[in-house]
Amino acid sequence: MIGVLVALALSALCAPPVIKWLGTRGFYVLALAPAGALIWVILNWPTAGEPPRVETIEWVPVLQMDIVTRFDTLSAILSVLILGVGALVLCYCARYFDDARPRVAVFGGEMIAFAAAMFGLVVSDNMLVLYVFWELTTVLSFMLVGFYGIRATARRAATQALLVTTAGGLAMLVGIIMLGERTGSYLLSDLLTSPPAAGVYVDTAVVLLLIGALSKSAIVPFHFWLPGAMAAPTPVSAYLHAAAMVKAGIYLIARLAPAFSETPSWHVTVVVLGMITMVLGGWRSLRELDLKLVLAFGTVSQLGFLAVLVGIGDANVAMAGMAMLVAHALFKASLFMVVGIIDHSTGTRDIRKLARLGQRLPVLALTAAVAGASMAGLPFTIGFVGKETAFASVWDSGAYLPWQSETIDIVLLVGSVITFAYTCRFLWGAFGRKVRATPSPAVANMHPPGAPFYFAPVVLAAAGVVAGLLSSQIGPLFEPYAETLPAYGHELEHLAMWHGFGLPVVFSIIVVVAGALLFLIVRQLRGQLFRYRPLLNADRIYDATLRGADTLSLMMTRNTQRGSLPITQGVILSTAIIVPTAVLAWGGRNQLEWRGFDSAVQAVIGGIIAVSALAAIILRNRLAAALVVGLTGYGAGMLFALYGAPDLALTQFLVETLTLVIFVLVLRKLPAEPEPRHATGFKPLRALIGIAFGATLVVIGLFAAAARSEQPVQVDIPEAAYEFGHGANAVNVLLVDIRAWDTLGEVCVLIVAATGVASMVFRNRRFGAVPRVADAARLQSGTNGTDVDEPIPPDRTRWLLGSDFRDPRHRSMVLEATTRLIFPTMVVLSVYFFYAGHNAPGGGFAGGLTMGLALVLRYLAGGRYELGEALPVEPGRVLGAGLAISAGTAVTSMFLGAPVLSSAVFEITLPVLGDVKLVTALFFDLGIYLIVVGLVLDVLRSLGARLDVETSIADNQPMPIRADAEAVSR
Repeated sequence: MIGVLVALALSALCAPPVIKWLGTRGFYVLALAPAGALIWVILNWPTAGEPPRVETIEWVPVLQMDIVTRFDTLSAILSVLILGVGALVLCYCARYFDDARPRVAVFGGEMIAFAAAMFGLVVSDNMLVLYVFWELTTVLSFMLVGFYGIRATARRAATQALLVTTAGGLAMLVGIIMLGERTGSYLLSDLLTSPPAAGVYVDTAVVLLLIGALSKSAIVPFHFWLPGAMAAPTPVSAYLHAAAMVKAGIYLIARLAPAFSETPSWHVTVVVLGMITMVLGGWRSLRELDLKLVLAFGTVSQLGFLAVLVGIGDANVAMAGMAMLVAHALFKASLFMVVGIIDHSTGTRDIRKLARLGQRLPVLALTAAVAGASMAGLPFTIGFVGKETAFASVWDSGAYLPWQSETIDIVLLVGSVITFAYTCRFLWGAFGRKVRATPSPAVANMHPPGAPFYFAPVVLAAAGVVAGLLSSQIGPLFEPYAETLPAYGHELEHLAMWHGFGLPVVFSIIVVVAGALLFLIVRQLRGQLFRYRPLLNADRIYDATLRGADTLSLMMTRNTQRGSLPITQGVILSTAIIVPTAVLAWGGRNQLEWRGFDSAVQAVIGGIIAVSALAAIILRNRLAAALVVGLTGYGAGMLFALYGAPDLALTQFLVETLTLVIFVLVLRKLPAEPEPRHATGFKPLRALIGIAFGATLVVIGLFAAAARSEQPVQVDIPEAAYEFGHGANAVNVLLVDIRAWDTLGEVCVLIVAATGVASMVFRNRRFGAVPRVADAARLQSGTNGTDVDEPIPPDRTRWLLGSDFRDPRHRSMVLEATTRLIFPTMVVLSVYFFYAGHNAPGGGFAGGLTMGLALVLRYLAGGRYELGEALPVEPGRVLGAGLAISAGTAVTSMFLGAPVLSSAVFEITLPVLGDVKLVTALFFDLGIYLIVVGLVLDVLRSLGARLDVETSIADNQPMPIRADAEAVSR
């Protein structure tokens, strides 16, 4: 199973180049991926009476997120639909799209990725991993539905589907956590084997799970997103909205039914809403004029039918549910493809513009009729088998009282009557004559589809008939799942085309007769029946909800974000003061351990920090204020060093120095002091808030220290760091092993910060690497029309190449000479910090900061050209390489048998160095090193070199041909 997932994922990555190389014919090649996976499913079909196949990969075991896959009967049934229909849809895409349409190559990869996500969803035994695949389908469906991104309807439909299904998925995640914590296991197999006792807690968790299932399968009140998603290309509708995505919710209901179908909340949430959905969706389909919308609302109706069948919790009803699950995927995917061919050939899906199409396309009409017969439940189709079995098993089900079962069956009968009516309306609307002697203009001017276009819908329609005729042979494949449910005293019924004359036959006759009459009535009285819009419309309610949310957010923003940074910070800090203080005052904490200074040095440093903080309030000069703020940071670093935390002290000093430089780079473009009109006032109040916030942190820290009742974890960290992280520096091991997930998130924040700074400075687009001396030399020869008066003598001795292009007023020969000597030492020191950090003070972060300070020194001494000479690489590439290395370490650790992002050790023997032991955390640290260097380079390029360019423009100085030429063009 995991091998199948990996193969599908690799196929998704290979899809874009394949389609770019072969054109749309590449879809036939891509179809081999799900087809090959389908062969694996068939060859490994679960055997009755034997335990399911289980595969496990350890992954974040502390969070119980091991990748556990389980292949049983229900998973196999869904896998056949996901992979089989997926392969046929990809074949259909080869004729549906043309080579000139944009994003087709990416579309192929997204389709295979969706198949992989759905396969992972149905075989996942770990509920947390299942949720990951669940949300992957949501994201991929958003991308697929929004394929025509230039259309407002496509963007709206994609966003709507994303919001609805994501909201349901979040509710489902809460339910998963509640059940996992209550049972002590996040495995579905454990949950179903030993379900927790019913109660308010369990009922709430089950309802939250079902909200996710109902939203994904478009059950009322979440049904409105599915018709809107018809803005997607037809292959997406034929796959996601017929055989794949919408089946995810039905799968989850079927999976949980053996354990929770008897809970009170289950019946209302699944069965009642399912019945409402079946009737409502069918009735809405009768009023639509777009063939695709007719099928869309019909899909909503059928999903309600399926939810009832798999949700009742009866073995015989479940057999009917499995039959209808297969039937719906076959006939609905085929009919969506038929609509796609009609639209592709005639340019319209409007029933009013189609007349006598069956006369022009008899093969297509026959295909639609066969698939429609299965949808309507006519004999010799798998749809008929499933419907007949449903009528018989629901009426006699022991899951409910007799009158309840009969009521449910009658509602299903009404829904089936409506299903027959909208099936007739679809076939008549698409292929009927409509009292016309000649074809309508759209049909008369159509271009006939090629024979390969028919392949996929014909195969699916024929499969519905073959499955119906072979239902007695297919039925035993479904029975192992049905046997997980109680039969309530009845023997398990086998699927068959004919069980003799009885109630199901009577109901089927009623369906045909009443459905035909309903179709005729709607056809004749359509103007009277659907004159007015329905009073309650979920789509309009959704729009009103979004408008209300926008209004509320604007109101809150207007009242809380006044555009003043001091006010915003004051509100945040005041909240951080009041809330914890109130909790401490009202809580039961009454122990407080006060500890004074251990030495006079600490008192001196603390006094310096306090004086510096007060000076920052009083000083009006911006640069002086920045310097004293930096002094508080250096004081904190000294305290770290005194308390035996050299790593923290080193990092604090480096960060404070780099921050101070960045402040100076920004402040040099601002006036030395704020103008009177920019004065914010209320300095005493701001000082009071600052002092109160500091005092609050001190008090919270004291109470937290006094509240400790057990041995602190710090006692065990050094030993654990060496034993599990293979390093003697506990701080660094924490960052690259124990808290590696947190560190990975933090470096992502650094990349976002660098991108944000560059976006604000560059405004319209990012530039490449910082300009080099060679660029300035070309300028001096008149490349861009500017010349210098006196060229640089070729025999002149230079400490730094870039300094020759600086204004002599800004040069310092002492600084240049010192930089020439110190820079190599700083580079070597940064490399030392990087390599030694796992066992001594340092690490990738400290090493990257040191290298960043070396670059800062080169820039301050030699200017922007010297920065280009120091590291002539585009910062974005450095940032990307660092992120790729850090994230790639997770996969490497997993393949080496260690949990993700943990330290794995391997030893190699080198000719000169001998035995060398390497830890994968070193590569993770390398990524952090590159990210920090890239961040510094990007900030220097943005706040330093780029601002220098704008200054040179203002002063009419020569500009480099890379970045400066763009500024001139503006």
